[in-house]
Amino acid sequence: MRYLILINQNMHATDDLTDEQREAFARGHFQLVEKLLESGELVAGEGLADPALAHTVSVRDGQTVISDGPFAELKEHLAGFYLIEVRSFERAVEIAAQLPDAEVAEVELRPVLDFQTMDM
Repeated sequence: MRYLILINQNMHATDDLTDEQREAFARGHFQLVEKLLESGELVAGEGLADPALAHTVSVRDGQTVISDGPFAELKEHLAGFYLIEVRSFERAVEIAAQLPDAEVAEVELRPVLDFQTMDM
């Protein structure tokens, strides 16, 4: 079973952390990645750049339209993700709970659709 763990982070969630706490936060991610690579459960994972660097893409009347940045005024943004492959939902929850972000906010755990088993 594949799950996507979405890290939604408040833009100022780590503002009050000391340098040591920030380093521990980052180290927590690196250590989790190591464990998941060793167990073979990590499919992919990345941190994402500042939302101010984002672009939105749409197609209107056959023309591609590119706009700078997100339109919505957001307090939270998608800061990164982990794509994991695990034996059970319980294991996915166990991994999500190990993210440093789960201690300061919430992370979203979402199953990935398996198109191979879908009737088309």
